[in-house]
Amino acid sequence: MFSALNSSEILKVIVVALFAMGIISLAAGIFILFKNVLGEELKTIASQTVKLAQKGLADEVSGLVGNASSLLNALNQLIKTTSGIGVFLTLIGIILMVVAYYLTLRI
Repeated sequence: MFSALNSSEILKVIVVALFAMGIISLAAGIFILFKNVLGEELKTIASQTVKLAQKGLADEVSGLVGNASSLLNALNQLIKTTSGIGVFLTLIGIILMVVAYYLTLRI
């Protein structure tokens, strides 16, 4: 029914799988990076937090300013983390595609 696969056919399957995973990872990384740049929600939250902090300073409410400051710090960390994940996925995708190309040359 099924013939036995030789090493060349197995290597071809591995190359196709690596290249497909590389393209998926690269696309996901680029999507995350672009979504991060175009994310209007984060910009809106950041601008509202700044307004809240200014109001806290005007009304001399120290707790409000402290909470607004910590919210801004949390947003900055979120953006850095998201960018890091996007860059990591992009690099992994490129590495997987290079490995697939190298294996293709070895067939």
